[in-house]
Amino acid sequence: MLIIGERINSTRKAVGEAVKARDTGFIRQEAIAQAEAGAHFLDCNGAVVGVEAEPGALVWLVQTCQEATGVPCAIDTPNAQAMEAALKAHQGQAFINSITAEKAKFDRILPLARDYKAKVVALCLDDSGIPQTLEARIRNADFLVKGLTAGGVAADDIYLDPLVFPVSTSGEAGLHVLETIRHIHAAYPGVHTVCGLSNISYGLPARKLLNRAFLVLCIGAGLDGVIADPLDQPLMALVRAGEVLLARDEFCAEYIAAARQGKLE
Repeated sequence: MLIIGERINSTRKAVGEAVKARDTGFIRQEAIAQAEAGAHFLDCNGAVVGVEAEPGALVWLVQTCQEATGVPCAIDTPNAQAMEAALKAHQGQAFINSITAEKAKFDRILPLARDYKAKVVALCLDDSGIPQTLEARIRNADFLVKGLTAGGVAADDIYLDPLVFPVSTSGEAGLHVLETIRHIHAAYPGVHTVCGLSNISYGLPARKLLNRAFLVLCIGAGLDGVIADPLDQPLMALVRAGEVLLARDEFCAEYIAAARQGKLE
């Protein structure tokens, strides 16, 4: 399971203040904590500073995180100028978070994904708005897979996001995600799935409980990656347990190592 640590997001008040102040120590602490907890990529979002200042903020975030941890980053912005500046500064293969089937955004981001050989989070969303049905999500997924691969992005670098919406507003929101994950794996061998986990619990009490339960269901459906808080130790323990039970952890090696490090309880 690929873990994208979500904590360095400027919509969080403390992170937003740190980005504005260029508080290197705070960002380093966040990056190191997530890397030590098991994050494979660190999501970096600096939108709080505004469009004109965002390129500089993202470059600073990427460089600070990588200098502290050596872990690659997921560059989280709709701003193509900021995205390219961060990709230029990034060491190794980055994640682009995100591209969609919306024509203008697809046309802006595809060349960056191709030229920088980045992995991409591809949201199953197009110009018609938020997809309300499984069929609409599948239609958008089909466009994204065909368009990205034709444009020079390797199938192995595509992570389709089926879009997670709160169960507080639609009781079937979780079911739609699970159905979409299963369809993607059946229809597009070699293409991956990823989701922003915490959206599922928005507006409800005991959110971490819902997030953890939903992640287990998604892993069972075939989810390959998640954007989540790796400092949620019970959630990370469930990821490791799920990997064992689905034969994704050879000889239970990762699970045993986590147990020895005290990361399961």
